[in-house]
Amino acid sequence: MSFYRWDGEDLILDCHLQPKASKDEFAGLHGERLKIRLTAPPVDGKANAHLQAFLAKAFGVAKSQVSLESGELNRQKRLRIRAPQNLPPIPGLQRP
Repeated sequence: MSFYRWDGEDLILDCHLQPKASKDEFAGLHGERLKIRLTAPPVDGKANAHLQAFLAKAFGVAKSQVSLESGELNRQKRLRIRAPQNLPPIPGLQRP
């Protein structure tokens, strides 16, 4: 099992989120998930919105192309990135 899979041209990411970090960054693997540190607090959906904006910028897509598929209230999340234009330097991440 991997932290990502391709569904046609869409990328599905399984993430472990660490809110209230000192900076926004990809932080390697956390078990079978990609660990992402974010500066946003886990209050009123702020961390989710910040995560979607962070991933949109990293993958070169509009925020509307990043959707939360599961884990709205958890640190364990699954996101769909529709037709990513860029692949950030995350070890192991590659196109099919």
